Amino acid sequence: MKSALLVIDVQKGLFGPEPAPFEAEPVISRINELASRCRNASVPVIFVQHETENGGLVYGSLGWGLDPRLRGEPGDHVIRKTTPDSFLRTRLTELLTKLGATHLILCGYATEFCVDTTARRAAGLKYRVTLAADAHTTHDKPHASGDAIRAHHNATLPAIRSFGVPIDAILSGEIVV
Repeated sequence: MKSALLVIDVQKGLFGPEPAPFEAEPVISRINELASRCRNASVPVIFVQHETENGGLVYGSLGWGLDPRLRGEPGDHVIRKTTPDSFLRTRLTELLTKLGATHLILCGYATEFCVDTTARRAAGLKYRVTLAADAHTTHDKPHASGDAIRAHHNATLPAIRSFGVPIDAILSGEIVV
């Protein structure tokens, strides 16, 4: 089983404005640690960046850029997207095929949108999915805190069995790469 790490939407325009997402600093630290372990194990690291036609995430704008606390390396890959689905109208499937990846490790932002949608789509495409349970985040919402939203998805996504491939939620430090 060949793995790839997807770091979804950890961008200045989403992490920079106050209030920050739930556990922003520890999440970025965990992502950096996981990415370093992946690179050391020759597991490709793919940064996915959301973009919009206007507002704070316009392609090439300051807000569109990766959060400066992320540690990228030469050889990392970048995918641009315009929907919560990292596969829709992107070159992600093509890249994963080229890399031979059949297992995706997911982390990043926003738990209930882009992370959730990408996890479900990946499983629907028959990729085995590991959600880095402590390395995805979102902002607090009127109906639930970022912490509660993350806990909900860590419990809900692994309960989905109908895709025929597992979705696991494992703490980032316990993920075997």
